Order: sequence, then C-alpha cells, then structure tokens
Amino acid sequence: MRKRRPKKRIVAPDPRFNDVMVTQFVNNLMLSGKKTVAFALFYDAMDIVASKTDENPHEVWQKAVANATPQVEVRSKRIGGATFQIPTEIPAKRKLSIGMKWMIRFSRERSGKGMAEKLAAEIIAASKGEGAAVKRKEDTHRMAEANRAFAHFR
Repeated sequence: MRKRRPKKRIVAPDPRFNDVMVTQFVNNLMLSGKKTVAFALFYDAMDIVASKTDENPHEVWQKAVANATPQVEVRSKRIGGATFQIPTEIPAKRKLSIGMKWMIRFSRERSGKGMAEKLAAEIIAASKGEGAAVKRKEDTHRMAEANRAFAHFR
C-alpha cells in the first residue's frame, strides 16, 4: 500500500482459554486453512501437557512462549563493500510471532508420534528452558552479543 498503513486485524480469543495469543499461535500452526484441525491439535497438546506436568497447561504454554521469544536479532547491512551483522531490538509483536513460529517449526521437526505429542513435548521442554526453540533464541542472543561492536551502524 502506498499511501497509508493497513488496518490491524482483530484476532478473536480462543474458546477454551479465552486468550488472543492462543488464537495467534493456532493461526501459525494451521496448514491449508484448516483452523478446526489446528485448534484440535493445540487442545490435544494442552491435554497432554496437563497430564504430564500436573500444572495449568495454559500457564505452562505461556511460560514456554516467553522462554522461546527472542529480544534481539542480527540484521545484515552493507557498508562500504563489507556486510556487517548489526544487532537490533525486535518490536514486541514480531518478538512474539518469531517465538511462536520457532516453537511450531521445531515441534514439527521433532521425532515422535503425532503432531499433538510433538507439540506438547516442545512446550514442556521450552517451559523448562530447554528444547530447540529456546536453543535458537540463545544462539540468536549470542550472535547479537558477538556483533555488539557493530551496533553503532544501526
């Protein structure tokens, strides 16, 4: 769009937890427009989390998303023939969506039977500060820290 910014779409909260963030997670989880299937997967994963941890699954999931959410990232910028990796802070909405997408991606890559079990395993691991999504966050932060000398190019 040339003249103005697009309107922000309003995301409806999910039926079980009444949380907008859950709907956003399910929207990222969804494949080929199958939202009902994505919600069923997510709720099955939440039931598995509840049975394995004996805690409120929604709180475990929120903790997992918070642990997988990065604060900074590196962006490439070309300056005088050289390309520098410049650490930059991430806007709040982008932080959240990156964390969610990493959790979904690494749960898909996990070994196991069924997406609900794989997602539940990744949620439990991320809530403990383990798992591939949290490792990706730590790697990103480490890379930003290593390139802190180039932060003045921002």
